[in-house]
This record gives sequence, C-alpha cells and structure tokens, in this order.
Amino acid sequence: MGSSSPGREGIGRPGEGARASARPRRVPAYRRSAEFRWTHDAERCARCKRCVQQCGFKALSWEDGPVVDPDKCVGCHRCETFCPQEAIAVVPNVQHYRPHPLWGQAHRQNVYLQAETGGVLLTGMGNDLPYPILWDHLLLDACQVTNPSIDPLREPMELRSYLGRIPDKVEVKMKDGRPEPATEMGPVLQVETPIIFAAMSYGSISLNAQKAIAMAAAECGTLWNTGEGGLHEELKPYADRAFVQCASGRFGVHADYLNAGAAIEIKIGQGAKPGIGGHLPGEKVSAAVSETRMIPVGSDALSPAPQHDIYSIEDLKQLIFALKEATNYEKPVSVKIAAVHNVAAIASGIVRAGADMVYLDGFRGGTGAAPTIIRDHLGIPIEIAIAVVDQQLREEGIRNRASIVAAGGIRSSADAAKAIALGADAVAVGTAALLALGCTLCQKCYTGKCSWGITTQDPRLTRRLDPYVGSKRVANLVRGWSAELEEILGAMGVNAVESLRGSRERLRAVGLDKTTLEILGVKPAGVGA
Repeated sequence: MGSSSPGREGIGRPGEGARASARPRRVPAYRRSAEFRWTHDAERCARCKRCVQQCGFKALSWEDGPVVDPDKCVGCHRCETFCPQEAIAVVPNVQHYRPHPLWGQAHRQNVYLQAETGGVLLTGMGNDLPYPILWDHLLLDACQVTNPSIDPLREPMELRSYLGRIPDKVEVKMKDGRPEPATEMGPVLQVETPIIFAAMSYGSISLNAQKAIAMAAAECGTLWNTGEGGLHEELKPYADRAFVQCASGRFGVHADYLNAGAAIEIKIGQGAKPGIGGHLPGEKVSAAVSETRMIPVGSDALSPAPQHDIYSIEDLKQLIFALKEATNYEKPVSVKIAAVHNVAAIASGIVRAGADMVYLDGFRGGTGAAPTIIRDHLGIPIEIAIAVVDQQLREEGIRNRASIVAAGGIRSSADAAKAIALGADAVAVGTAALLALGCTLCQKCYTGKCSWGITTQDPRLTRRLDPYVGSKRVANLVRGWSAELEEILGAMGVNAVESLRGSRERLRAVGLDKTTLEILGVKPAGVGA
C-alpha cells in the first residue's frame, strides 16, 4: 500500500517538549524508511558485478562487493533475477511503528515525506488499495445433464468478434437471384478474439515495448492502441491493427495519422486518473519521442484535464463527426471514459453523439504516472461500470449502436469471460501485457529508470527488451487466454462468445450484499433460473 514519490526519502522532524528558555539543541532527523531490504550472501557471490550493471535506478555500487543505497531500491527484482548464483534477495522492509488503527505505516511515511518536500506524491500502475475485487466474487455457470457441455477440442468454438455500430434492422434485396443486404453498414472492426490491448503511448513506454505489443496484435488478429503519443515510423506497418488516439494534448495528431489506423479513439478520461490530464516528464521526451509527439526535446508533455473543444455532448458529437469526415467515414470512432459514478448516463450521451464504441476504464486501470491520491480514491470498479452501462443502453433501446470495451483490472481469461457476461463486447489489457514483457509492478514507471526496458527512454535500458522476443511472449498470453475462453464456453454449453455477451443469468455471486447484486444484475449462488 506504500506510495512512491520522487525526491529525497529522509526528512527532518522537530523536537518535542523543549522549553522556551532551553538552549537550542540539534533536532534528530526522522528518516523515512526504505521500502525494501536488499540482502546479499557473500559466500555465494561470484563477484561478477552483474547486479550493479542491471540496476536501472543506480541503487547498487561496487566496493569490494555490492553496496546498496536502500533509499534507491524500488523492488524491481532485476538484480535478483539475473544473479547467476542466486545470492541476492529483495524483501519488503517492514518498519515496526507503534500500532495504530487509523495511522498505518503508509499514511505516516507519506506525511513525513510531504512534510519535507511539499510535493504531490506520484505513483505508477493501478490502484493497489485493498478494495473488494468483484471478479473474485462472481462465478460462471456450467452445464451438466439437460444441457450438455461442448468439447472445444472436438467441436469448433467461435471467438471472433465485431466491434462497431450495428444497424437497428437489416433490409435484404435480391440480386441475380441471391440475397444481399440493402442496408448500408458502417465500418466495423473484426478481431479473432475478444481480447485487445489497452492504450500505452510511446514515451510512457519504450518503442521496443510498444512494438512488441503491436506485433503481437498483428500475429493474434486483434488490436493495439497508440495511446496519446502519436505513431512512430517503425510502427506504421502495424497501423492497420491500431486504434489511433486523439487526446486533449493532440500529440502527434494529423490527417495521415488518423487515416493510418484501423479506428480512432477520443480519450476523455482514464481509469487511473479520472478528471485530470496527463504528464510525460521532459526526461522521457527524447529526440524520437519529440518527433513523434511533435513537441520540443526535453519538454514536459502536458495534456489538459478537459478537451478544450468539448464542454457538452453536442461538442463531443461535433468532434466525432469531424474525425469521421477527416477519414471519409471509413474508420469507427471510440470514446474512452473513466468509470465514474454517473458513467451510465455519460455512456448513453456518447452513443447518442454518434460514437461506434464506448471504452470503459475502471479505477484499477494502470498508468505511467498519476498522483497517488487520485489513483487510489477516484472512480469506480469496472465490474459495476460494465453492468450499469450495458443495462442503461438496453433500456434506452440503443445497445446495438455501440460496442462496449472494458478495461482496468482484467487479470485472466476468467475476468474476461465475466466481463463479457456482464455486458462487454471485448476486454482491453494493459498491465497483463507489460507483465508478459517482464514488468514486476514496482510502480516507478514515472521515473523513466525501468530496469526491464519497458517504461524508459534510456537507450542503455531499452535495448534490454527485444521486441521480437517480447511479441512472442505477449502473443502467447493472448493465445493462452483465448484457449481458456474456449474451455469456459464449452463448459457453459455454448460454442460462440456472442452467446455469452450480456448473459448475466450465467453468473452467480458469492459474498456480495443485496445492493451490489441488484446493481450488477446478478443472483446469489444457489438461486436457480
């Protein structure tokens, strides 16, 4: 639960109980304890110095053996992983304060740090506070006797999905004795699995990391997302499988960029930081990032909290159709929003404004950088958001006008199946893809010092990540989850993912209160049809 922040880790604390007439005395500094304890077995050590070479945070030096600066160790485990003698262990450093039911260790240390720096505490990745994880309270149905299950090894299973607007009705005409649709169909995206990749921009992650994800999307027949950082030249061969994002900063947005992608995404909000903009530190704006984003080298890339041309649904509609006009109505347009309290009404307005997809990002969604206080305390769970948005659109009779993509805490194929049963058309994964590339969730993405070469622009570190090896790992993850989805569908007695979408009757809940059950539209376990 400990939050991280740039700046020094030790602070001064005034003395207590000193009398006014007493001689001034030196006040001992109260040192904010290190988050991790680095231990080393000197007898096993091969003295290869590999641990010093591998640390991107410069926490290790060599003085007749490895020496650690405990304040710099972030627990990324790179040194531990690459030690050939397994002589290193990195474990949480628990400082035993006097127990207090309100003031835990994390709260106290954050106060100490802010008392010294006066700054905003920053962090990376998703919300790590112990809120209930609703996925773990939902169970999927299975078939038994009267509706037998299906063996996915012997019978075909359909995971292919289509994202975009579906007309209210389809009229058919005869041509040369054969029926053909007379209704004009809008642009729709075809994916071979209902698993796509979340937005992660070049700059927040390295080019090698983004290239690995783009290559994996092409290999698996699914989609990736450029994020708000533009499209690097090396990634143009994979643009036909990409969402190109148009965010408030408009970084790298131009006509060629919009026409290069398979679809366009308007970013209104992000699950990890709803209601605020983005900030890419100047330290991560290299020459290549500068060229792609169309900003000066070394300058901070600041995305405003609002899109300054959107202050109403009518304004959003104007931007949606401006983007469609710029791409000759050949690209579907998605709108990404954070899951917040009135998300259902917002989604309804987005669909009525002409969006072809609504991208819902829950409060556990990852980020490269966000104020800790925002990440941990704003937004709502993606499970709730999917259910209420799907229900709202159904009640208004407009569910067919837009697909729902759910993101923000999808950890496995089981989570994906449950999201689809709640009403999502597809799920987007970001953190899982980074884990496949080697991420250890140290939450220091914003520093630009990632030892694994994922969230850094330092050439010495980025070269550690081979995009070709990385793409195979990410593609393996998608293939594994897809195979498990087929197993789940077979156990439920259906042979197409389309049959599971919005079928909340196939879900049951354990350990949830009545109000939550009503919001989710799910019955408690033990209750029949």
